[in-house]
Amino acid sequence: MLTAEAAFSLFLMLALSSAVYALAQRFRLPYTVLLTLLGVLLVFVSSIPALAFLREFHLTPELLFYIFLPTLLFESAFNMSIRRVVDEFKPIMLLAVGGYLVSALSIGAVLWFCLSLFGFEIPFLVTLLFGALISATDPVAVLALFKEYGAPRRLTLIFEGESLANDATALAFFLVALGFIEHGLTSGSIALGAVTFFSSLIGGAIIGLLMGTAFVRAISFFRENEMVATTLMIVLAHMTFLVAELGTHVLGHVGVEALKFSPIIATTVAALMMGNYGRFKVSPRADEFVEKLWAQFAFMANSVVFILVGFLFASVPHGARDLWIPILVAVVVVMFSRAVSIYGTLMPFNFLRRAEQVPWTWQHLLAWGSLRGALSVMLVLMVPADLAVPGWPLDISVQNFLLVLTVSCIFVTLFIKAPTVGPLMRLLKVDTLSHDEEVAEREARGIVHGRIQAALEKFGEKGYIPAGLAASMRARHMEGFRKYALSVQSSSGESRTAAERVLQLYIIGIEKEVLKDLYVFGEVTERVFKHIWGKLTLQAEAIEAGLSPDPHKARDWRDVFENLADFVHSLFGAPSREELAEDQILYYRAQHILANKIIQELETFDRDFADTMFAQDSLDRIYAIYKRYRDEAQKKRDDLRAAYPAISAGLDARLAGKSVFRVEEKELNKLHRREFLTSKLYIKLKKESGLE
Repeated sequence: MLTAEAAFSLFLMLALSSAVYALAQRFRLPYTVLLTLLGVLLVFVSSIPALAFLREFHLTPELLFYIFLPTLLFESAFNMSIRRVVDEFKPIMLLAVGGYLVSALSIGAVLWFCLSLFGFEIPFLVTLLFGALISATDPVAVLALFKEYGAPRRLTLIFEGESLANDATALAFFLVALGFIEHGLTSGSIALGAVTFFSSLIGGAIIGLLMGTAFVRAISFFRENEMVATTLMIVLAHMTFLVAELGTHVLGHVGVEALKFSPIIATTVAALMMGNYGRFKVSPRADEFVEKLWAQFAFMANSVVFILVGFLFASVPHGARDLWIPILVAVVVVMFSRAVSIYGTLMPFNFLRRAEQVPWTWQHLLAWGSLRGALSVMLVLMVPADLAVPGWPLDISVQNFLLVLTVSCIFVTLFIKAPTVGPLMRLLKVDTLSHDEEVAEREARGIVHGRIQAALEKFGEKGYIPAGLAASMRARHMEGFRKYALSVQSSSGESRTAAERVLQLYIIGIEKEVLKDLYVFGEVTERVFKHIWGKLTLQAEAIEAGLSPDPHKARDWRDVFENLADFVHSLFGAPSREELAEDQILYYRAQHILANKIIQELETFDRDFADTMFAQDSLDRIYAIYKRYRDEAQKKRDDLRAAYPAISAGLDARLAGKSVFRVEEKELNKLHRREFLTSKLYIKLKKESGLE
């Protein structure tokens, strides 16, 4: 029951977590480490009678399982590119399933053996249960460090993908291990456990696909109502999790206890589907809002969880003080087993898949950066307090014993491993910039110096800045511009090729930006938007790989959800001839607009940076390509207008209306923002204009 004291405690924790986050950024420390330390400090502070209310809000399995976990899972999967996940599917799943099982079994066996050497006759099934719950990794602190220190994108994806997928493996195997304790380790229970394990993963994936499809379909009906569409995207995470969990309960009630649906897999699949397919059903503005909102939810959930992990320290029973030997042994065994799981799975992978090798330096980081967090806490709290194990030798319960070991391992990973991840990255040179990144950095610095020069000149002329100060500042930035321009001009042929790749990627970024604007204001349909977006994505990937981009290809086999949607749509008939004609006209109109925008940008670069920051031949070559695109798009559009005059005329009228609508919205917003219009007048005029 949530009391006023518990609610006050919760919001105080959130307020403190904000301060801790700012502190962590200032001192470049993992904020989850400081949050856990804050939790430990609050344990002692709460012993003061006036502050005893701090203990009122505490972790429960239900709170973690039904509120925090779906939030953390959905936020992580929502922002993952399914194309990149497919690219790295083999190492991710190898680590998430194979590596996890190696770790869990290794911890169970080695911990059981080592504890028996020290006189602790802990049953093997208990150490196996500990291995199952502690082998789940938490990427929060490490990913923040990866982002700060600039880890390679592929390494970040493998690490995050493994952490996300092994949550599902961990829950499934934990339930199997718990079942072994409750029913005994027999051939029948092993077979039952295998059925439970695989049905959990497969069934969860099916539930996730069905829920994702249902919500994507529902959101498509409310695209114009951003509030409803956004709410449905938020509801999807917890609804999917609960549907999978309730489905398992229903199967249990009808006597099919062996079959289960993993709520973690279901939520992950639904989030991937929404993040890679469903997000295009809402406007880009709503999509950006949802992305930021999920990031905020995840921050708040992580903040509360890690503070309360510190509070768990207070709930450790007094008898645990005599368990310092099992604690030390468990910490060492967990670290050893993680290393075995990483090197033992990736070494054969590297041997068999030489083109997809995971470098040794990355393996070292994966082994060392295996922090434990929310899921391990949730699983240990799910262990029944009255769990009976034949031959249990200790005075404290099995749950308390596992809680002691789990909290100890979490503390070690947070306070020892997390702070050393950054130095380890520097030592292994994982944070070293690639050649293309070095070129991009050099050119970006030069461009910034050049733009500042021009701005300072205008500021001095208009009197915004004293003329003498403007001149001295301009001289400093002019020197910076010359420095980087000189380094570009003296660069090798390889660097010039890299510079052209950087410029091409920048141009594709502009195209995506403009395309989003066209979609926001309804100047392209969803089909046209996805087609062009797919082309730009494939072109960017080809350029990054050093290949020649295909200007016509818009999709490949890695677009899992798009291809699945196309298959389903094909069962219900194709778009009409009129719809296809409209799409073609809008497509070539959009291509014409994009090419025009790029030509304008290139003309600016040609005027300001030709033969300084960019080679003239590169600018000329790209300019010629986009001029050809523009001319071809214009010709195709004219041909279509001639072939479909009625459809074209209707589209022209509609698009003209949208242009007026766009200007009207912009001007009304500006007048309201500048307090020309009161809120009442602003709402009245928006309603009259059909903007609401």
